[in-house]
Amino acid sequence: MSRPRAADALINALAPVAACAVALGALSAWVGAGRAGSPPRIEVAPGRVFLPFGDTEDTAAFFDITNSGGAEDRLVAVRSGAAGREPTLSLHRMTDGGAAYRAAVGSASVPAGGDLSMTPLGLDVVLRAGADWRVGDVVPFTLYFEHSGQVETSAVVVLPGG
Repeated sequence: MSRPRAADALINALAPVAACAVALGALSAWVGAGRAGSPPRIEVAPGRVFLPFGDTEDTAAFFDITNSGGAEDRLVAVRSGAAGREPTLSLHRMTDGGAAYRAAVGSASVPAGGDLSMTPLGLDVVLRAGADWRVGDVVPFTLYFEHSGQVETSAVVVLPGG
């Protein structure tokens, strides 16, 4: 083999070797950071639920959800035996004309290494309040996640804006 052909063959062989070295370095950094293959790790802080006012019995509950794992998870359902009807996930929306409305949603993403904070102007849980709820009462909830299963938590009854 001539020198120019040998040099070309060496350069052609080094390109895939260099690409593999870069990929191996990136994967090593990912593993070293503790993210490789780690499942979602969901934690739910105790929430709050508004005491309804006026003629309505419907209200909203709010939770802060943290995922310290390396994979995304999804909140797919919320239940409470203390609620007057099945709670639903709801998202605050605005029309082009500026009117507010709520749209039911089937699930909500909890990103890997991130969190999901429910608010009155974003995602919340809509439910029917118990007839005897008072400010300071604690209402039990179960949040169901696609990969993490169910998480038991509670919410304190508060006045809206509190």
